[in-house]
Amino acid sequence: MNELIFATNNQHKVEEVNVALKGMFAIKSLKEAGIDIDIPEPYETLEENALTKARTIFQLTNTDCFSEDTGLEVEALNGTPGVKSARYADGDTRYKDNIDKLLVELGSNTNRSAQFKTIITLIKEGNEYMFEGICKGEILKERRGVSGFGYDSVFVPVGSNKAFAEMTIEEKNEFSHRRKAADKLIDFLLLL
Repeated sequence: MNELIFATNNQHKVEEVNVALKGMFAIKSLKEAGIDIDIPEPYETLEENALTKARTIFQLTNTDCFSEDTGLEVEALNGTPGVKSARYADGDTRYKDNIDKLLVELGSNTNRSAQFKTIITLIKEGNEYMFEGICKGEILKERRGVSGFGYDSVFVPVGSNKAFAEMTIEEKNEFSHRRKAADKLIDFLLLL
């Protein structure tokens, strides 16, 4: 079985991608690969951040690897929080603080359109590839559900009446931006 290092310490992301991969590939988180580093995400695009994370791990291990970066882009806020989604409320914050800030900034705005965008960067045998997944939806006025992470409690994807946080991981993967990017990654790997 092909083995890939997933350049993340976020166990929620590892679980989502593992479900998407359906056992076709063995993936290891940084921790499982014995890599104890936190890779900065200083860039202004998801693409640059994802590429930097993958390159860092490839340089350390010389092993096939992939990384991802995801942002929530809210139309009424001109695409904010975007690349800063994980650190939206400044500094090293919790998901709760980011959601609080988002809801305050949106206020009573009737335009609640948003999308999650994921970029996965794969480095295989030294070659670099990128895959994109987008999930369109809207931002709720208050939290719903207890599952998931990040902005899942305030995001309802187009085609559902449930927030991501009200779904099982399998239900979420029917809509998920990360799943869409992972599907493209899988299709590519199966062609090799």
